[in-house]
Amino acid sequence: MSTKFNYGKTFLLGFGFLGISIIWPIFNQYIPIFLQAGNPEFERQLLAEGRAIPDVIGFGLAPSLALFIMTWDNIINMFVQPWVGAKSDQTWNRFGRRKPWILIGAPIALLGFIFIPIAQSVIAIAVFILITNFGMALFRSPVVAWLGDLFEPNERSKANGVINLMGGIGGLLAYFVGGMLFNSLGRSAPFIAGAIATAVALMVVFIFVKEPEQIQLEERKKQPGLFDNIKTLLAHQDKGGIFVLFGILFWFMGFNALETGLSSFAVFTLGMKAGTASIYSALVTITFILFAVPAGNFGTRYGRAVVIRAGLIGLSILTLVGYFFIQSSITFAIVLVITGVFWAMVNVNSLPLVYDHGDEKRIGAFTGLYYFSSQFAAVLGPTLGGVLVQVMGNQYRWLWLFAAFFMAAALAVMSNVKRNESKELGVGV
Repeated sequence: MSTKFNYGKTFLLGFGFLGISIIWPIFNQYIPIFLQAGNPEFERQLLAEGRAIPDVIGFGLAPSLALFIMTWDNIINMFVQPWVGAKSDQTWNRFGRRKPWILIGAPIALLGFIFIPIAQSVIAIAVFILITNFGMALFRSPVVAWLGDLFEPNERSKANGVINLMGGIGGLLAYFVGGMLFNSLGRSAPFIAGAIATAVALMVVFIFVKEPEQIQLEERKKQPGLFDNIKTLLAHQDKGGIFVLFGILFWFMGFNALETGLSSFAVFTLGMKAGTASIYSALVTITFILFAVPAGNFGTRYGRAVVIRAGLIGLSILTLVGYFFIQSSITFAIVLVITGVFWAMVNVNSLPLVYDHGDEKRIGAFTGLYYFSSQFAAVLGPTLGGVLVQVMGNQYRWLWLFAAFFMAAALAVMSNVKRNESKELGVGV
C-alpha cells in the first residue's frame, strides 16, 4: 500500500458507515417514544411539573419492557455479526468479499424499517423491528471489516476517525432532518427519508469501493470461530486483549443505556416534543464529527489506550454532573455538546485497539469479536437501565448515574492495558 494516507479512499469507504449511521439514530430516537407514549405515569409526572404531554400516539409500555425491546437488535447482533464477520473472511465471488452481505442484508433491513412507524399494534411493531434488526446484522460487520482490509495497522486510527466523521454526518442528518420531518410531516417521514438516504449511501460504497482479492488468496486455510478467537486472547501472555473487550463491554453498557433512553429523558422528563428532542440529540453528533479525526490522530500519536482512558475520565465526570445538572433544555444542550468530544476519543480508537490484539489474517473474525462485546453491552445496558428507571419511579434521570458508574468501571479495566500499541506493532507514529 502507499505510504501516503489515502483520504479519498477513506471518505469513500465512509459512505458505508454513513448509511448505517442514518438508520440507528432514527431507530433509537423514535421507537422508545412510540412504545412508551400514553403511559399514565409519565403523563402524571409531566403535568405535576407543568410540562407538556407529548403529542404522540403510542402503546403505553413500561420503561423496562420498552428498553428491553430496544435491545433485540443487539441480541441478534451478538450471535449473527460474529458469524457473519468470520464468514465474510471466507467469502469471495464476482461481487467481492464483503459486498455480497450488503446485497442480502440491506433490502431486508430497509423494508422492515419503513413499516415500523405505521404499525398498529405492539406485535406488529415488534415484527418490523425484528426484520430490521436481522437485515442490519447481516451486513454491518462486513462493512466495518473494510477498515482492516484496506488499511495498514498504523493507519487505522486515522482512517477510523475519517470513517466516524462520515458516520457522524449520517447521524447528524438523521437527528436534524429527521426531527424537522417528524415535527412537520409526521412519524413516518424520518423513516422513509432515512431508508432512501441509506440505500443511496450503500450504493455508492457498493459501486466504488474496490476490495483487495489477495486477502482471499491468503486465507484458504480453515478459519477459527468466535470461541477460538476468544481462546487465542486468553492464551496470550499479554492479557490486554481481554481487558480491552471488558472495557468495551462496560463503556458501551453506559453509553447505550443513555443513548437509548435519551429521547425518553427529553420527552418524558424535560417535556420536549419528540422531533425537538431528536434535534437536541444531534449536538452529541456535531462535536463527535468535529473531534473524530483529531481523536484518531491522537490515538496514532499517543497510543489508543491512553486516549481512550482520557475520554473515559471525561465521560465519567460528565455523566455524573448530568444527573444533577440537567434541569432545562440549555443545561441539556451543554452536557450533550461536551459528551461528543469525549465519546469520540473512546469510540474512534476502540476497534483499532481490538485489531492491535488480534490476528491480521482474521480481520473479519476480530471485527465480529468486537461487535460481540459491544452488542452484549447494548443488551445489558438498556435492559438494566430500563429496570433501574422503572424501579426508581419511572424517572429517566437515573440513566445518567447508571452511565457514570459503567464509564468509571471501564476506566478501571482499561488501566490494565499499558502498552504502546503502535510501537509494539513496529509501525511509525
